[in-house]
Amino acid sequence: MINSKLTSGIAFISLFVFLILGLSTAGMRKISASADAKADISLPIIMYHSIGENTGKYVISPEMLEEDLKIIKDMGFTTITSADLIAYKEQGTPLPEKSVILTFDDGYFNNYSYVYPLLKKYNMKAVLSVVGKFTEEYSNSSAPLSNRYSHITYEQITEVSNSGLMEIASHSYNMHSMKERRGILRKKGEDFETYKSNLTQDVEKCNSLLKEKCFVAPVAFTYPFGCVNRESSEIINSLGFKVTYGCEEGINKLTPDHDLKELKRYNRHNTFDIRKVLNMV
Repeated sequence: MINSKLTSGIAFISLFVFLILGLSTAGMRKISASADAKADISLPIIMYHSIGENTGKYVISPEMLEEDLKIIKDMGFTTITSADLIAYKEQGTPLPEKSVILTFDDGYFNNYSYVYPLLKKYNMKAVLSVVGKFTEEYSNSSAPLSNRYSHITYEQITEVSNSGLMEIASHSYNMHSMKERRGILRKKGEDFETYKSNLTQDVEKCNSLLKEKCFVAPVAFTYPFGCVNRESSEIINSLGFKVTYGCEEGINKLTPDHDLKELKRYNRHNTFDIRKVLNMV
């Protein structure tokens, strides 16, 4: 006959093992679910340009921008930057479940006068892509700055960057044009080595000026007009940018091993419905 104390002891040990195994399995399921959730992140990116009272196809009013920010907040989205994407990729830092990136191309002065105060009001972040030559010209000019055509200055870039609300990205030094070449693409008759040297010097000049004048080192590059091909991409990537932005529209599906290059963006024109895009997430 089996001793009752021995039987009780065996039963206790069995229960203990069962509980441990159960907890371990539950933990594994939890980790797996977390990993699965992290493995596929839907990220919308909205591309803005100039903000002003004289609206056009790609110029929206401050009121329209503020309405966008209200919708983003009401729908539970969190604005993030390129730096957050890099931390997600390199350190595994989680991103908010509903993330969105707001980008402002060309570095207009009105991005400082209109956008920056609204970001402070709603405690949101954005990526500001500046054209080095434009910023240099307006920084060295004594003429009054206009919301209609002026570009942001070194002093203003320093201010918005230090605030933590605006991340500064490169938009080239002097290749924001469709005249001699299409954006940063190789122009007709230009051999590859000359092209590589010209593009490298242009981008490095923009980076050097931002570092010298504003103490900013851009981690992201925004392709002027979205013009990009294999050779331009290889050159830009070789210059150390960890994130690049294109102009193809669509929701970005990110995983931890995503290369964060040529990210898709929705162009915010006057008939754009931001709710429709955010509802895709």
